[in-house]
Amino acid sequence: MRLVVQNDKSRSRRRGAAPGRRRRVTALGCGAAVLASTALFTGCSGSGPHASRPAAGQGATGHAAPDPRAAEHARMVAAAKRWGLDEVPLAPPPPPKVKPHITARAGFEVDHQEDWGLPPVFTTVPTRNKVVFLTIDDGSEKDPRFLQMMRDLKVPYTAFLSNYLVKDDYGYFRKAQSYGNTLNNHTLTHPYLPGLSYEEQKHEICGMQDIMRKQFGKRPAVLRPPYGNYNQDTLVAAKSCGIKYAPIWNEEVYVDHWEYREDDQRLRRGDIVLTHFRGRSDWDGTMVDDMRRFLNKVTREGYAVARLEDYL
Repeated sequence: MRLVVQNDKSRSRRRGAAPGRRRRVTALGCGAAVLASTALFTGCSGSGPHASRPAAGQGATGHAAPDPRAAEHARMVAAAKRWGLDEVPLAPPPPPKVKPHITARAGFEVDHQEDWGLPPVFTTVPTRNKVVFLTIDDGSEKDPRFLQMMRDLKVPYTAFLSNYLVKDDYGYFRKAQSYGNTLNNHTLTHPYLPGLSYEEQKHEICGMQDIMRKQFGKRPAVLRPPYGNYNQDTLVAAKSCGIKYAPIWNEEVYVDHWEYREDDQRLRRGDIVLTHFRGRSDWDGTMVDDMRRFLNKVTREGYAVARLEDYL
């Protein structure tokens, strides 16, 4: 296994005729209809069996009815162009009706992983769908353009939040949540958890659960241990705090490069991809630049971005 280390501090209506004229037209029309044999079939109202009707796909005015799918495609093409993407991101398939069975990745288990029912640590979700999952950690950078970009492009993501970085602007993440994205636990202060006692680890995880409930409405069932580091105490504490899953990642994307856990350095179906809420103070670019790199690559390789929680 190749270790991937987080780089936390790296770089007309038509108007009607006048009433008098309208009555005259009606009288003349019906008088003529009484004398004409065809009036037996058509009547004066124009509602007989041979009356003119809009063709299929047309509205009452005879104009083609708008195609909502074409309109949405045009909107997405415009959004991709506006945000500098090479292509429109692929739409993910519907969430699976039967959720995949998630287990700890081989070699990532701890003692009593199964018999104690501890949250599994995993880097890839078992699925035949050609999807990857975007996860974003910490919460340091709060770029409003990033929120708008992802909303415009309909790209879902999961945020893992650390309180010491988000407490100055919970509203930013509530907005992200209101756009349909999921907020999860990344501890209070982002410590190296295996270096703490069991009680200290429990405080970091359960304490963040309480803040998530107060600020965002619920205690999440998903935790990412900082730096991807954990031990048995971490998972026992996490379970006691209501955590069911502890996903880490298989690839990490930065504003200027990718890093891979696997030696063949390629994406796989169901891979979890990590990036961070970071900007120019840490990187040579913005979160928008980072997402442009991420989306161009996954779209070029035929992957859609799905919501992680839809598969858990």
